Amino acid sequence: MSDKESGVALVIVAGAGLGAGLARQFSSAGMEVAIASRNPHNAEEIAKDVTRVNQGPAHGYGCDATDETDVAALFDRVSGELGLPDLVVYNASGFLMKPVMEIETDELVQQWNVTCLGGFLVGREAARRMSERGSGSLLFTGATACYKGSANFAGFAIGKFGLRALAQSMARELGPQGVHVAIINIDGEINGPDHAHEIPEKGIDALLDPDAIAQTYLALHRQHHTAWSHEVDLRPAIEKW
Repeated sequence: MSDKESGVALVIVAGAGLGAGLARQFSSAGMEVAIASRNPHNAEEIAKDVTRVNQGPAHGYGCDATDETDVAALFDRVSGELGLPDLVVYNASGFLMKPVMEIETDELVQQWNVTCLGGFLVGREAARRMSERGSGSLLFTGATACYKGSANFAGFAIGKFGLRALAQSMARELGPQGVHVAIINIDGEINGPDHAHEIPEKGIDALLDPDAIAQTYLALHRQHHTAWSHEVDLRPAIEKW
């Protein structure tokens, strides 16, 4: 396959770290990129930066991934303006690090809504449209917590375990319909604006590079249908695991 390809990629939710890296990678590959965030301004700023750097089209949209009406409206708008997405990435995630006895019900529900419910709503909407066409890639961003509930991470692991279960069920159901579903488990911290202060202490090689991560997402999308991967782990070479 050529390094350049046409098609539409939709990244939900895009931030300055991995989300922006995914958008840059897909744009560099020749895809038209739609970037969605709860804050439309943030999505538009990332889209402008991607367009400036890659000279390829990128577009920002507002969307609350935990609201099914909002999600459906996003797909309608992207499909109407750019075309039906060929690649959809659910990159949104809540985060909750607390001892079990200190977790409040409302914060657990909020974390689960973003991490798992949003994945279901986006995945279902993508599946309805892709299965009718008979092609497409749906990729979920996972974490170490997808398969290991560590101490003080019960609140986070509940959502990520659910997301992994969702991805497995969808892959088995949608694969025969031509839709490639995969989950990428990120085992480590991702380099970005929020972690810039950690580089001198930990060293740059201790943090995952978002653009390098994004290369794996693109490779999954490009896989031939006779040799699909479903679950992939990514971690720095020096990560202890």
